[in-house]
Amino acid sequence: MISWKSHYIYQIDYQHWATDALFASLDKLSDDARKRDEGLPSKSIHASCNHMLAFNLLWWGRLKGESPSLRLDAELHAEWRELKAAIRQTLRQTQHWMETQNEEFFVSEIKYLTSTGKEHKGWVHDVLTNLSTHFAHQRGMIAGVITRLGAAPPNMDFIDYRRDMQDSLAHLRSNSNLS
Repeated sequence: MISWKSHYIYQIDYQHWATDALFASLDKLSDDARKRDEGLPSKSIHASCNHMLAFNLLWWGRLKGESPSLRLDAELHAEWRELKAAIRQTLRQTQHWMETQNEEFFVSEIKYLTSTGKEHKGWVHDVLTNLSTHFAHQRGMIAGVITRLGAAPPNMDFIDYRRDMQDSLAHLRSNSNLS
């Protein structure tokens, strides 16, 4: 049986993998195409990626007991390379931080301030589920725009992530047997 901790560490690793797949497709677009208003809730692909970064920073801060004053529509990085690097780094930092938490943390309640300044209580596993599903939702909307722009959509399915991880482990095992 898998623990909540293991489950959410897999989930955040998947977020990193799927976001990298998205970035591989987005790298094929021009900066103008990424920054053009495409009718997304955050308007452009670039702004949607900035939203993903702000969302992760906001909820990671809340999980750590902080009260970040961060707007979800903030442009944290105007340059594409910097934005991608910041998202990758923040996802990995979140994962490493989660790895340091004890099992009980994942089934505990947290208190945090909402964006309106109101104190709220919530379950850690609900917050982490919200983080995972929000990233998937944002990537899905962006993938729809990529398709509309004529590019191939990225493969971001969780089952494919699991297959990639299993293939990587099998490859590592076969290489270690050769030594």
